[in-house]
Amino acid sequence: MFYQLSDTEVWFPKPELAEEDGLLAMGGDLSSQRLVLAYHHGIFPWYSEGSPILWYSPHERFVLFPNKMNVSCSMDKLLKSGRFNITFDTAFAEVIEACSTISRSGQKGTWITSEMKIAYQALHDLGHAHSVEVWENGVLAGGLYGVVVNNVFCGESMFSKIDNTSKTALIWLCRTAKFSMIDCQFHTRHLETLGAELISRAEYLTFLNKKL
Repeated sequence: MFYQLSDTEVWFPKPELAEEDGLLAMGGDLSSQRLVLAYHHGIFPWYSEGSPILWYSPHERFVLFPNKMNVSCSMDKLLKSGRFNITFDTAFAEVIEACSTISRSGQKGTWITSEMKIAYQALHDLGHAHSVEVWENGVLAGGLYGVVVNNVFCGESMFSKIDNTSKTALIWLCRTAKFSMIDCQFHTRHLETLGAELISRAEYLTFLNKKL
């Protein structure tokens, strides 16, 4: 079963009570207090316009350990070429807007609604949410954003307007040596080729709660 959350009380059931698909609870709100509590317990929201907020805690988590990342020779050459300029937290609003509007194969619409943008902008203003921007000739060409918990970067979404720019942002993030793990949430073949792997929720929560 999954749980119905109150709009006023900020709490979550234990993550291990999630259903087989990871659904743990529904309802509540997108306040910064609730979102911070969720991420610190390995829970994240999935939201669409006109529907209740759904909160997930998958039994397995798809993650990328920076020291295990696979970078092809062609990508390494591209990164060293100086073609792209990479920044951190200089255009959060632009990154989340691009993630919400970029066309994705097999996906209709977006889960990054106006309410989600407002909520994550508030997290950014409080220092919890961050973005990586990839620029070409002064134009935003790709990037990603997510929420940081201790030394884990919980990735939310990424986009590319030019080939390999979201990958560039992810590789740059791994090479900063600031994070012990990048949380990719769900499996994709693209991320698997970069070295991402599945770990159990228990392993995930152990990394999430480490302070280096």
